Amino acid sequence: MWCVPKVDAEYLTRMESVLDLLAKPATEREPVVALDERPVQLLDSARPGTPMAPGRIARQDYEYVRQGTANVFCIVAPKIGAHLTHATRNRKAPRFADAMKRIARTFPKAKTIHVVMDNLNTHCQKSLTDVYGDFEGRRLWRRFTVHYTPKHASWLNPAEIEVGLWSRECLGRVRVATLEELRSRTSAWNAVANRARRRINWQFTTADARRVFRYDRGVMHGTEH
Repeated sequence: MWCVPKVDAEYLTRMESVLDLLAKPATEREPVVALDERPVQLLDSARPGTPMAPGRIARQDYEYVRQGTANVFCIVAPKIGAHLTHATRNRKAPRFADAMKRIARTFPKAKTIHVVMDNLNTHCQKSLTDVYGDFEGRRLWRRFTVHYTPKHASWLNPAEIEVGLWSRECLGRVRVATLEELRSRTSAWNAVANRARRRINWQFTTADARRVFRYDRGVMHGTEH
């Protein structure tokens, strides 16, 4: 059974801000983009497996060797069907800055780009100014309107759906031993998703939230209910 988390006025305010944003129709002038990171453990087989052949299934030995870790930025414009998911060495500030620049380049004519993401300490303007300098970093950050999800509310981020799709369809049970292979597989998956213009049909609304969490707008202004 799904457990409803304990919430306060700040949680509800942020939640409704994100839900109201996701309910708006898609526009080229104000696209909505969702971003999340997914750590990946790089694994290699301890012994060579047996490839598939006529009348014989492929076999993989159960033993594996750890080859370090990597990161995948799962980025999607859910109503447009634009996917910018890609693999990186880590999720540190320079990689986040690069991801935000990638988003900005994808929507060069946008008046503002709405970005839904969590409160990770790198998800801020400083990451961009540290990498691109004060002037360019600030200029780039001003292109975005950031909508932070409440703490412990990753379910509000459509990028979580992108994570699930990528994980099942790109990796599955395959072992990936190197960052280069992870990048190649992720790039190929991303290209397929973009060709299909795969959209995310987000259906959970503010009205649904008020029903599930059993509150009214008065709670958001500090009144009792």
